[in-house]
Amino acid sequence: MSFRDLMIKPEYRNGMDNMVNDFYLPILEKSTRYCRAVGFFSSTSLAKISKGLSALNQNGGKMQLVASPALSDDDVEAIKKGYADKRELIEKKLLAELQEPKNHFEKKRLNLLAHLIATGQLEIKIAMIENNNIGIFHEKMGLMYDAEGNVIAFTGSMNESDMAFNKNYESIDVYCSWANESDNSRVANKENAFNSVWNNTEPKIEVMDFPKVSEEILKRYKREDMDFSHGDYDEVDDYDEGIENSEIITPSLPKNRFTMPKWLKLHDYQQEALAEWENNGFRGIFDMATGTGKTLTGLGAVTRLSDNLNGKLGVVIVCPYQHLVEQWVEDIREFSVDPLICYSSYNWKKAMKNIVEDFKYDVIDNFCIITTNATLATPDFQKYIDKLKGNICLVVDEAHNFGATRQLECMKEVYKYRLALSATLERHHDEEGTEALKTYFGEKCVEYSLDRAIQEGFLTPYYYYPIPIYFEPDELEEYNELSEKIQKCMRMHTKGEKLPKIVEQLLIKRARVVAKARNKLMALYEIIYEKYKTDNQMLIYCGATSYLEETEDGEDLEVKRQIDKVVGKLGKEFGMKVSKFTSEEDSEEREMLIDHFKNGSMLQALVAIKCLDEGVNIPSIRTAFILASSTNPKEYVQRRGRVLRTFKNKTHAVIYDFITLPRSLDERIRKSQILDSEMSLVRREFDRMVEFARLSENPLDVVSLQDRIAEFYNLNYQGGKDYGS
Repeated sequence: MSFRDLMIKPEYRNGMDNMVNDFYLPILEKSTRYCRAVGFFSSTSLAKISKGLSALNQNGGKMQLVASPALSDDDVEAIKKGYADKRELIEKKLLAELQEPKNHFEKKRLNLLAHLIATGQLEIKIAMIENNNIGIFHEKMGLMYDAEGNVIAFTGSMNESDMAFNKNYESIDVYCSWANESDNSRVANKENAFNSVWNNTEPKIEVMDFPKVSEEILKRYKREDMDFSHGDYDEVDDYDEGIENSEIITPSLPKNRFTMPKWLKLHDYQQEALAEWENNGFRGIFDMATGTGKTLTGLGAVTRLSDNLNGKLGVVIVCPYQHLVEQWVEDIREFSVDPLICYSSYNWKKAMKNIVEDFKYDVIDNFCIITTNATLATPDFQKYIDKLKGNICLVVDEAHNFGATRQLECMKEVYKYRLALSATLERHHDEEGTEALKTYFGEKCVEYSLDRAIQEGFLTPYYYYPIPIYFEPDELEEYNELSEKIQKCMRMHTKGEKLPKIVEQLLIKRARVVAKARNKLMALYEIIYEKYKTDNQMLIYCGATSYLEETEDGEDLEVKRQIDKVVGKLGKEFGMKVSKFTSEEDSEEREMLIDHFKNGSMLQALVAIKCLDEGVNIPSIRTAFILASSTNPKEYVQRRGRVLRTFKNKTHAVIYDFITLPRSLDERIRKSQILDSEMSLVRREFDRMVEFARLSENPLDVVSLQDRIAEFYNLNYQGGKDYGS
């Protein structure tokens, strides 16, 4: 029972190591005490920490957990001003976080955890920073002790969650008390730090226990008696290993035949799409606007195909991003199917090999595999696909992303049945890729446009306000210089071929010049300060761009991202409750931010870069400020659709679109002085403005600006006639 029998590395990283199998489980099997400081307290996080505690329990061990309450700025302010008793308010918040289990396995986990509390093997304390506007104790460290007094300390980016264990790119540094003098010193420091927090002697941190919360955990989650010596923990741990690592998932999992959920009633246009797909030999494209139920329509189509084949069907579903895979998995399980999840953070190869072989030799009748575009294109994935035979269906979500060369090579004849889902199938500047997609998947089975979705109430109406922004002279000069380089490269480019890499890089660089036009920020701040300083449910959409600025002392230059400037201005100077919402935040933090955003009083605005492109759904957004917009018409149509998702008490949305123009419309200049590159920018911005205004509730309000732009740049445009009556 000694840690010294183990081979322990000084560092563990997801991608190279399995955090659970390589680090947690072997060490906990020899542990008698486990001390852990993590992030926020919730029933979900409580369920996650029970991973691997069966061995600790069987050793007669004990766990001490310190977490933080999820307090809003209003909560902290109320405590500081004496409007609320600190202990009562925190206790109320903690109790509110004890939600009903989301599934059978979370129910069992929380039941096990409640038993540990009942036997005194788990103690939970809550920590918060004194006199802090955020009030978050977010220490991430752990200590493990064995029976011989050896100690392992670890610290790093990882929380106790399935995302941290298996999906995020996380790392921890590990120190062993017996390894060397340096490690022993670091372990001692971590012990002192944890003990100071636990005993409430750490400066600036206040730590409390809440007996009433422990009583409520027992009351809510302690259901049946547990026999800890006969594998009750193992069932739950094995389930997690199967779902998270996919090593023990086997084709014998129950209910892998698609079955329509009893609660699901498809709309007429969805039923028509299914019928047309069947008429086309179960091949085709569902061209459906964002928010109109593409996923459920696609799964309904697969269910119909499965019924036609008496359940003898293998299904491969492909998504562009990992978080979209996770969203799909939730819906797939509603159709009575547990899919095999295949992407980089999962150990899926052995399970996929078993599935393919068993399906090939009729050991199983059906399977469902879901993966990402990137994993699909790997040699390992393709070698298993090449072995498949029989009834195989390929479903591709956001299929416009599938036209890249690596994905085109994956469109094989082994897929007898094919379905592409996309609101925007046409690929920008890639006619060849678009045509390849249409040839492979077949005809459109349904075309459900954004304007129809608004008319029929599946998306909310919106008001559109374009804000004209003008380049400063140095910005216009940089834009034109980049345009000249692009034109030189394009003279050697054959139409219809893929753009050269250097052109793509120059286009990105030029787009960033447009995105970071300095006058955009001034206009944004003015609008928000005058109209929206106390409002909520707002999203500010920034560009992936930065500025070179002087430091506060004026001596050095530093690079500052646009998103950081906006968050700093609104949060620090305007006193608003804002937060970044980017790929830097893990899924748990995103969920918390979305919950706080829905609440309104806890978070007024999210400032994002790519979240709308990546399929993260935040239907409560009422007001959107678009500082940077793609030149790809299909992409900005898709972004608009995400802002228009319906939500309780949301009667309409408001979109502010910052239109970048090379010159002020009041400037006196001869038409011959306006370069073609400037006209190219104007036409792109103008076309987007016309498209957004066309379906808005206030199209005539935009006509005056459109007429001014058309007159200044001599555009062939007929004003309000574009809008009919």
